[in-house]
Amino acid sequence: MTASPSPRPTWGGVPLTRRRLVLGMAAVGGFLAVDLGAVAWAGGWIGAAHRLIPDDFIKAFAWVNGKQPGFRKNHGKGVAVAGYFESNGNGRELSSAPVFQAGRTPVVGRFSLAGGNAHAADATATARGLGLAFGFPGGSQWRTAMLNLPVFDNSPQGFYDRLLASKASPDTGKPDPKAMAAFLAAHPETAKAMKIIGQTPPSPGFADSTFWSLNTFYFVSESGSRTPVRWSLVPVTPPAPRPTSGPNALFDAVVRQIRSGPLQWKLMLTVGEPEDPLDDATLPWPADRRAIDAGTLTLTSIETERAGNARDINFDPLVLPPGIERSGDPLLSPRSAVYAASYRVRARESTSAPAVNVDQVTP
Repeated sequence: MTASPSPRPTWGGVPLTRRRLVLGMAAVGGFLAVDLGAVAWAGGWIGAAHRLIPDDFIKAFAWVNGKQPGFRKNHGKGVAVAGYFESNGNGRELSSAPVFQAGRTPVVGRFSLAGGNAHAADATATARGLGLAFGFPGGSQWRTAMLNLPVFDNSPQGFYDRLLASKASPDTGKPDPKAMAAFLAAHPETAKAMKIIGQTPPSPGFADSTFWSLNTFYFVSESGSRTPVRWSLVPVTPPAPRPTSGPNALFDAVVRQIRSGPLQWKLMLTVGEPEDPLDDATLPWPADRRAIDAGTLTLTSIETERAGNARDINFDPLVLPPGIERSGDPLLSPRSAVYAASYRVRARESTSAPAVNVDQVTP
C-alpha cells in the first residue's frame, strides 16, 4: 500500500527536512533528558516507599546484562527509522494535538529489542519496541515508546524485581527458575499479565507486529473534555516474512522489507470507559471498546544508528504536545526518569560500534 504524495511540510516557512527534524529533536532531547530526570528524582516519583531511584535501575541493568558502554541500558539493540504520519482528522474528536490535524507530520523512530545486551542474538520471543518522535511547527513534540505486548508491569518495584529475576544463569543461559518462581509468587499481577501475553504468540517480525502504548493517557479536545485513551499501531498488510537466520535475523528482515517498499500501520485510539483500569498496565481493556482510526504511519527508510538520527533521541513517554496529558499511571514518571538516567549515562560513555549495521544486510 503506497500513500499518495503530499506537499513537503514546512517549519516557519523553511522546508522541514528529516535532517532538520532529527537535529532539532536530538538537541531538545538532551535538555529534556536532564530536566525530567532531575525533576523525577527530586519529586520522589521512583517508588519512594521502596527507596528506588533511577540509579538503582541503571545498576540493575548492568548487573543483569553486563557493561554496555555507549548503548541504551535497556533496548540496547536497535536501528533508526524515519517516515511520516498521515492524519485523517478523526483524532480531532478527542484531542487538539497538532498530530491529529488532517495532513502529514514527519516522524523519526527506532526499532529495538528489549534487554540491555546490545549484542544478544535476535529471538522471536524477545519483546520488540518501536519508539517514535513526531515534530510540529512551533517546537512541540510527541514522543512515545511502545512494545509488541498488550500488557506490562504496573509498578516500578514490579519491573525492578522482574529485571533482577531475569538474570541468566552462567550454566544454562536462562533465568534461574527458582528466582523467577519467587518473583511471580510475589507479583501475582505480573503472573496474570504473562498469561495474557502468552495467549497471543508473537508475530514473525517487526513489520507485522502490533505495538501498544501500554499506559493510559488523557486526550484533551478543543472544548477541554478529557478522555482516557490507549493507542496501538496495527500493521497494514505487512509483507510476507522471508526466511532468514543469524544473530540479527529480525533486524535483517525489516531492513530488507523497508528497502522493498514502505511499511505502514494504522494508529488506533481506544477510548476508555469509567470502569476501565486507568493506572494498571497489567490489565487490558475489554476488546469491545470503541476504537478510532486516526491515520496511517508510514516508515520509508532505515539506517544504522549514528550521531544525528534516532540514536540520540530519548523516547520519553512524557514528552507530550498540548492536547495529550499524562494519566495517574504510576509507571509513567518512573519510565521518564529511568529513560533520562540511561540517556545521561550513555552520553558520558565512549561511543561503541552499532550492534546492527544495515549496510551489511545483503538484498
